[in-house]
Amino acid sequence: MGAPMTRNLAAAGFTMRVWNRTKSKAEALSGVATVCPTAAEAITGADAVITMLENGGVVTDVLFGALGKAKAGTLFIDMSSIEPSVARDHAGVLETRGMRYLDAPVSGGEKGATDATLAIMAGGNADAFADAEPVFEAMGRATHVGIHGAGQVAKLANQVIVAITIGAVSEALLLAQEGGCDPAAVREALMGGFATSRILDLHGQRMLDRNWVPGGTSAIQLKDLDNAMAAAAEYGLKLPLTEMARAAFADLAADPALAGNDHSAYLRWLEIQNPTKRLGTGEDKLP
Repeated sequence: MGAPMTRNLAAAGFTMRVWNRTKSKAEALSGVATVCPTAAEAITGADAVITMLENGGVVTDVLFGALGKAKAGTLFIDMSSIEPSVARDHAGVLETRGMRYLDAPVSGGEKGATDATLAIMAGGNADAFADAEPVFEAMGRATHVGIHGAGQVAKLANQVIVAITIGAVSEALLLAQEGGCDPAAVREALMGGFATSRILDLHGQRMLDRNWVPGGTSAIQLKDLDNAMAAAAEYGLKLPLTEMARAAFADLAADPALAGNDHSAYLRWLEIQNPTKRLGTGEDKLP
């Protein structure tokens, strides 16, 4: 995700410095950005700092390990998907040090990152969001959804919809096939009705192609569902469909053969629940 986002920011005219825990990933961007040996060097003197990392713990380690080099007024934009409570904690620490913060996770996957069509959900102060808009415009469409942490809550809402819809599309296509339909034709027919969605469009096609090379992995989907359930508990909510989706993805991600697959591999998990059934006849495209 971070690589195409960096390329789009550079193409929009921003001067970029990059760092990655995996050096080769940063070096792949040497044509559009200055590659730095440390995170601290990357953020030294920067007007804005963007983080795009795996989870809240990693964001905390990277962010606060490099923070001493940031100047007063620096705008930190965390585009990772992390716990809302952790985002609020980060905002509090940064603001006490004279810096600014937005939690701005994204939806749209690798394709959205490449095409600069990401949906960006930003939480934080309105003036910080206004200053960040030119940055966001280089990557997609941003919406200010509320206070610190609200961007992460919005992303959890997105991931709840994604997980449940992936499950629904998997089950619907397998049901259609077993009922005598051409599942590809059913997908095409449904794209014209109330059931249409980006999941049916993109992930439905992935299922028909049996392409499990990940954009977003099943393990990361589980992480987001765990965060959603933790937030629901904090807010005193019971979310039955989310609980069922979380249980399915937990079982899926516990299988070493599936955890690194794209999250549309819920279909593969569904086929395990139905041992004599398989969608289509194509070969599996595996990571």
